[in-house]
Amino acid sequence: MFASRTFNRLAIDFNTNKLGESLVHPRDAIAVDWTVPPLFQTDPPAPKRDNLKIVWIISPPGRTSGGHQNAFRFMDFLEKAGHSVTVYFYTTESRPIDTVAIREMLQTTSAYPDLAGDLRVYDPAVGIDRDADVIFATGWETAYPAYHHPTNARRFYFTQDFEPAFYPWGSDFVLAENTYRFGFHGFSAGKWLAKKLTADYGMPGDYYDYAVDKQHYSFVNDQPRNEILFYARPPTARRAFEFGKLVLTEFHRLRPDVTINMVGWDISPYEVPFPYVNHTALDISELNGVYNRCAGALILSLTNMSLLPMEVMGSGVVPVVNDAANTREVFDSPHMEFLPMSPGAMARKLVEIVENPNQIERARMMAESVASTDWADPGETFIAAFDRAMDAQSSAR
Repeated sequence: MFASRTFNRLAIDFNTNKLGESLVHPRDAIAVDWTVPPLFQTDPPAPKRDNLKIVWIISPPGRTSGGHQNAFRFMDFLEKAGHSVTVYFYTTESRPIDTVAIREMLQTTSAYPDLAGDLRVYDPAVGIDRDADVIFATGWETAYPAYHHPTNARRFYFTQDFEPAFYPWGSDFVLAENTYRFGFHGFSAGKWLAKKLTADYGMPGDYYDYAVDKQHYSFVNDQPRNEILFYARPPTARRAFEFGKLVLTEFHRLRPDVTINMVGWDISPYEVPFPYVNHTALDISELNGVYNRCAGALILSLTNMSLLPMEVMGSGVVPVVNDAANTREVFDSPHMEFLPMSPGAMARKLVEIVENPNQIERARMMAESVASTDWADPGETFIAAFDRAMDAQSSAR
């Protein structure tokens, strides 16, 4: 879900980072010896549940970064529960981070909550305030400064994807994988990821279900639709852009009259063998209009499922997704089309969706099926799990 780590993630995605660089500061990686029990495990903090000082460490956010938007949503849940939140932006990039500009972006972008807490830049030489009661790691690189912070503050890990899979089997794969062995309590996006982290690494944790932001996604077009969309992110390998092009090449051969919309990235630098509409990375406020013109959507995710399938369903769009545990175990809806990774099979399914004589009725039923979901429900699940985890820590003491 942290596909748009604006300052440093794109350097990895485009392979423009210098040889030997990583997303984690060397001093942070070296400071963590996870084979030795840390202070927060050997000397748990005194019981405390109310008015907690909670620190989140996260990479600098972008306006259209879904992973950041979701993380800030859960920070907001904690503030609404009566806790204080301080955000530290962590990056290995040398360019300065403008917290004033980030604050303005958060306040003027409807996808983000207007967080009350302080926004700070993480300085490895200074670290985190020592009076923090709780520290949340987010992307894998942030787990390192969270781990070696020299107090017994409670450690949590807000996991949105299996991040080792972002890399070939090499240094960053190992550095990312090791963070699941740090002894943090996880809060995971969906059941599949939580199960995997517990089964493979013994990492304890809870999960929350996905929901639809009904402020931004709704069914407003009850006319026949002769367009489809593809969630296209070429620099994000797990979104399978090249495979998606194969699917859409065959789809265009079968139905050359149907408009193909590319959403998620500027596709103009890439060779694409069929006509398409390049929407680039739209602001969340613009997406519903595009979605409501489309009958189907090709949304591929080779790691944890994104929020998009449920979001497009809210607009009456049938999602075509890869059939795997990482999709079905997150949201196994009868309205979602799970297909094997065959370009021909996926292309034919998209044709079937467009040509369905009951297209509008299906779209309306599908939108209604997710209309009852609301982010307030996962928020309540999260806060309840957070309270239980704090109580469990108190009991351990």
